[in-house]
Amino acid sequence: MPADLAVIGLGPLGLPLAQAAVAAGIATLGYRTGPEPGSLSPAELRRMLSGGFRTATDPAGLGRVRTAVICAPTPRAADGGFDLNQVESAARTLAERLRPHTTVILESPVYPGTTEEFLRPLLEEVSGLRAGRDFHLAYSPGRVDPGNRDFTPANTPKVIGGLTPACTESAATFYGRLTDKVVRARGPREAETVHLLETNYRHVNIALVNEMAVLCHDLGVDLWDVIRCAETKPFGFQAFRPGPGVGGHAVPQDLSAHAGRTLRMVELAQQVNSRMPRYVVQRAAALLNEHGKSARGARVLLLGVTYKADLADQQATPAQEIAVRLMELGASVSYHDPHIPSWSVLNRPVPRADSLYEAAAHADLTILLQQHRTYDLQGLSVKAQLLLDTRGATPTGAAHRL
Repeated sequence: MPADLAVIGLGPLGLPLAQAAVAAGIATLGYRTGPEPGSLSPAELRRMLSGGFRTATDPAGLGRVRTAVICAPTPRAADGGFDLNQVESAARTLAERLRPHTTVILESPVYPGTTEEFLRPLLEEVSGLRAGRDFHLAYSPGRVDPGNRDFTPANTPKVIGGLTPACTESAATFYGRLTDKVVRARGPREAETVHLLETNYRHVNIALVNEMAVLCHDLGVDLWDVIRCAETKPFGFQAFRPGPGVGGHAVPQDLSAHAGRTLRMVELAQQVNSRMPRYVVQRAAALLNEHGKSARGARVLLLGVTYKADLADQQATPAQEIAVRLMELGASVSYHDPHIPSWSVLNRPVPRADSLYEAAAHADLTILLQQHRTYDLQGLSVKAQLLLDTRGATPTGAAHRL
């Protein structure tokens, strides 16, 4: 059966889109753009295959679909901007096989203007077709929250900005098969800027609460109790919580590498959040010192080395820097994570604890970096000699909190 949809890029954006499309009964072709993170469990893959999903290494199939969505990764470039190499490669591959009346949608994180100034001329030059006349072109910001069981593609509104009104409607028709609500932006630039705003909103608010964590510790104030009380306000406040650093695939954007424009608030947020791993290590060293131990030679157990709870994804996890800094102080570092069977730092394997309670009892300091659902934090707080909780997940008084 020929595919109706091609998802180009099977990473954190592409895989959930492909799964949602298959669940909606759309015959879907998955085409990888490179060694992208993200994977399916055997059970998920079986369900998708039975629903009409197939992967391809031959790009010929891209020329036989009605809709093509580019979800290629855009990692950080050396200048701090987005590296569009994989988007360009995906677009060229698609353009060589692009047929009239196809709807092309970009979902990759990009700067405002990319769809019109970068993607459109590339597609038109290679295909010989004209966007808005021969094929539809639109941008839709990816809205994926890995591991979130409450919000899925089906109940998360989809924003769409097309090159023309007809482009917007064509993309809206496609996404209308996947989600309960479609939101039409004025155009591609507005849709691209939605992603900019949503991503920076997260980073700025995390930075604020991270600064509050440092301040409250210095003042002897229980920040976690402050947040508990503050989030009872029914308007004007949304609770964010501090942590050991910000990981994940959505990176803050300040536009300085793209248009020479600095978003001062975002720049400051990046500085604050990037300091958190160092602060965690400082707190760890201080705790050891308060208990008559030196960081040099101390046995430190790190719990949860992924960037998010209950996922195996380690993209930009702060655990890496924390481990490096502890090692530089002379600590002997080990880890436990039910989702990560092996872990390396600076190309050196880190010992993995098989028995969590025994490892915590043996360690001079245990640091909770990620509160995976399988962790019994009450039992852990009893077994650990010294516990630093960077997530505020342990019962009050059971551990030293960030």
